[in-house]
Amino acid sequence: MIDIMPYLEILRYVLAGALLFGGAVFMIIGAVGMLRLPDFYARIHAAGITDTLATVMLIAGMMLHSGFTQTTAKLALVAIFLFLTSPTATHAVANAAHKAGLKPRLGKVQPPHPRDKMKGAK
Repeated sequence: MIDIMPYLEILRYVLAGALLFGGAVFMIIGAVGMLRLPDFYARIHAAGITDTLATVMLIAGMMLHSGFTQTTAKLALVAIFLFLTSPTATHAVANAAHKAGLKPRLGKVQPPHPRDKMKGAK
């Protein structure tokens, strides 16, 4: 009879690594979006999506890696808290900016080139 437990442990670690890697990739994509998107509303959208998705993926990976322990329960509570509060906070900041009079860029816009930012700094 084949003992399946070592294979399940390997599968658990592989899935945990995949979730951690995926969360890191989404964090990098969000960081690039924060740098390249043209206005406040597009940037806050990238930050909100990244914050929610990447953080929950990272926490899920940590939960799988730690196994069934008290740490997993604590991480689950943190994930639920972030899943509920992060979109709410992003919406509140965007709503405050809108009420303060910040207008979104409409039409075709080009993201600022890093070379142009350096010219403005001189």
